[in-house]
Formats: sequence, C-alpha cells, structure tokens
Amino acid sequence: MGRGILPVAGVHSSARSSSFLYLSMSSLPAQQQGLMSYSNHSSPSSFILTGIPGLEDAQFWIAFPFCTVYFIAVLGNITLLLVIRIDPSLHLPMFYFLSMLAAIDLVLTTSTMPKLLSIFWFHSHEINFEGCVAQMFFIHSFSMVESGVLLTMAFDRYLAICKPLRYSTILTGPTIAKLGLTAAVRGIAIATPATCMVANLSYCGPRVIHHSYCEHMSVVKLACGDTRPNSIYGITVATVVVGSDSILIAVSYMLILREVVGLSSREARLKSFGTCGSHIGVILLFYMPGLFSFYTQRWGRSIPVHVHILMADLYLLVPPMLNPLIYGMRTKAIRERVLSLLWQKGNKPSPSLM
Repeated sequence: MGRGILPVAGVHSSARSSSFLYLSMSSLPAQQQGLMSYSNHSSPSSFILTGIPGLEDAQFWIAFPFCTVYFIAVLGNITLLLVIRIDPSLHLPMFYFLSMLAAIDLVLTTSTMPKLLSIFWFHSHEINFEGCVAQMFFIHSFSMVESGVLLTMAFDRYLAICKPLRYSTILTGPTIAKLGLTAAVRGIAIATPATCMVANLSYCGPRVIHHSYCEHMSVVKLACGDTRPNSIYGITVATVVVGSDSILIAVSYMLILREVVGLSSREARLKSFGTCGSHIGVILLFYMPGLFSFYTQRWGRSIPVHVHILMADLYLLVPPMLNPLIYGMRTKAIRERVLSLLWQKGNKPSPSLM
C-alpha cells in the first residue's frame, strides 16, 4: 500500500464488488463527510488517526527524533527505577517519589509513542474504538497523577530545606504511601467520568481524528448531539486541578528560594538555585505544552493545526525524557550509583581470563 493511502470498504454502491477503495489522506477532509459516516448513531468500530495534519510528507522523518527521545525516556526511567530498587541507601522519601514519577512517565510515553511511530513509519492510521478510549484514559489519568506527584515532590523539597528537623518525622513510610495513593486515586477519579462520557456518546459523522493520539476533545468533536457536558467537564478539570497544583508548586519553590537566599555559603546558594531552577524548568515543560494544547483545542483556531499537534506530542515525550536527567542524574547519590555500576560492569573480568 502506498504512503498516505487508506482502505475504505463499501462506501459507494457502484463499488460493492470490490474489497477496498483507496483514498489519499490529502483528500480526506473534502470527502470524509460522504465516505465515513454512520447511519445509526452508535459507536464506530474504529477511528482514523491522521498524525500531524499538514506535515504528512514529513512524518516519516519526524519519527526518527521522536523515536530517539522515546528510547532515551524509556532507558532513563527504567535505569532510575532499577538503581533506586537495588541500592538500599536510596530508599528515602525523595527517591520513592522519583520512582513514582519514573513509572508514570513510562506509562505516559508507552501509551502513545508506539502507535504514533506506527502511524509515521507504517501508515497504521486505524485504531479500534476500545483501544482509543483506553489510550485516552491512560493519557489523561496519568497526566493528572503526574501533576499530583510533582506537587508531592515540591512538598518533599520544601520540608527537606525549610523544615529539616521535622523531615523524617513527617515523611514516614505510611505517609509516603498515602501521598502516592492519593495522587493515583485523584488522577483515576478525574479521568474516569470523562472517559465514560466519551464511551457513551453517539458517533454519526466522520471517524477521522485530526491528531496523533486519542485526545479527549479531538474524539468528542466527532460525536453527535450535545457535547457541552464533555467540554465543561474538561475545561473545569484542567483549570481547577492544574491551576491549583501549579500554584501550590510555585508557592513551595518560592518558600524554598527564600530559605536558600539566607544560606551563608555562596557555593550552597548557587547549587540550590541551580537545582531549583532545573526543577522549575522541567515542571514548566510539563504544564505549559499541556495547557497550550488543551486550550488551543477549544479556542486557538488561528494557530496552525500542525503547531498544536506537535506541542501535544512533545508534551507527552519531552518531560519523560528530561525527568530522569534533571531529577535523577543531577542528584549526586543516583549519579554516583549509576557510574559505579557502569564502572563495575566495564571492569568485570572476562570468563576467558578467570
């Protein structure tokens, strides 16, 4: 099958004897109303993901940097989990939260990138309805969970720097487990109603999703009838949850920076400023593209579609790659442990010399 060509079966009465008809992706917008519609207002068996609208010819090459970043993200987060798991000296609150963040990033990237790469390289545009709903649930629920974990990590740093004498008494094992469980339950509880509403909508129009993955509002736009509850719920959740989390994180780091300014050692101040700055940078990279994509989906009609979709893709790809580097390798204990493991492996005697 040629690049950008999709099979469509049983569309015109004059083509009933043939198995497939072929449509160019570039002609889909003009013909999709007549070619991909449903007479009964029910859930379709599948959707078509276009990838990055307007950049179809470049998608094959865009996939290479995407794949590289995905590989680095998976390798970095798995390494982080293994190092924290095998080293008892790293069994501390900060590293437990870091393990949660690494596990969430693995889920976020793996729920989207394999399908995205298959679209870019193999033109596998079709995704079944159940798979689309499941992907949407994982993306939005684990994004909310990650936001909660980033908040707990900011709280952890605040206690470690501003309340060091009470740190170990506040962040006990049970407290850490409760914080992690709260973030997980909150994320799942927020995403479940949106997912159920999407699954219960009727779809009577075209089944083409102009996106690289099953984003909530991109799917809702294909539904018939009144979709205002979906829109209202989505905008409310994004504004309240992300807004409150980001404000609390900002307050935590403002208190941390105020404490850092009072340090007597210039070297300690510079080190703390560098650490806080890198953390804030990663947090901004998580929130800003996500909010940009979310609000652009509703009101950013003047913004080119390919810019919106690229930002949405990078939102799920760049932070998972940077988190192990910023939170992990910049942490002395983890960096030294990784280097020691690599050194031991590199200096291990070969069997022929033993």
